[in-house]
Amino acid sequence: MTAQRSWALAFVLTAASGTSAAAGDVVPIEFWDRPRTGRAVLEQPAIGEAVRTHLRQEGSRLVLHHGPTQDSRVLADELRAWLMALALEAPRITLRNDLKIAEPLRIEVIGK
Repeated sequence: MTAQRSWALAFVLTAASGTSAAAGDVVPIEFWDRPRTGRAVLEQPAIGEAVRTHLRQEGSRLVLHHGPTQDSRVLADELRAWLMALALEAPRITLRNDLKIAEPLRIEVIGK
């Protein structure tokens, strides 16, 4: 692991540790109404809890469940990009189109 990647991962762990308890695995639609930053992404309870759990479980994967619409796919892609920018490994983040149209994006941690 490079020094830059190690620093970024340390930032993720530090920032994520300050989030509140999880509010389930749903990323509320209101989250997308505001400008986003790395800190805002990790402070969203469902995301912060999933990231902490994912980092504690070696070999786990994050699954971003989204609906069938283009808008839902764009939100899932954006969240994946934010997670990668925060030093999470791209191959361990999967998008899954398995929700109904009206359902909000969900984030799930899958163990080995």
